[in-house]
Amino acid sequence: MNNLTLGPGTRLQHTQYGPGVIVALRYATYIISFINHGVKEIDKTDDKLEEIIPENVSAEIETHSEVERSLLKILRLWGGITENVPMGEKWSKGTMLLQPFDKTLKPKEIPVEDFFHKIVMLRDRLRVLEQNINSHKKLNDEDKVNLQQYITRCYGSLTTFNVLFKDKEDWFVGEKS
Repeated sequence: MNNLTLGPGTRLQHTQYGPGVIVALRYATYIISFINHGVKEIDKTDDKLEEIIPENVSAEIETHSEVERSLLKILRLWGGITENVPMGEKWSKGTMLLQPFDKTLKPKEIPVEDFFHKIVMLRDRLRVLEQNINSHKKLNDEDKVNLQQYITRCYGSLTTFNVLFKDKEDWFVGEKS
């Protein structure tokens, strides 16, 4: 079955579980109440499902912006895909010079592009960490909030590096007063 937008109330036939009705939706699965097998969670792309009587069909279920954001986070986590974040033009081909207080020691030069790439990778990993915390099954809501606040404080500690970003929407944002 190719239709990924069926809604609650749709009657289905499953070759293994028999007739059933969609009672709830998740992003990638249907929660289906089967007459002879109780409630089961079935992947929306399961080829053993056959639609009988569609109800509440809507394309909005799969195109909602939160689903798209979640999918992008999953792709970044599992596909090694990172967001293309532009660096401010004034930093292009620049270098950072780390000069020790002791002038007899050699300074370290780092290309700004390399440093910027590390900052963007750190930001992406913090976002994945946030997603993992929010979807963790064993953490209670209070623990999730506490960890989320800690990550927000980490973002706040990194706001110094916002000067490197071309676009303000890519900036680190900490706690707002």
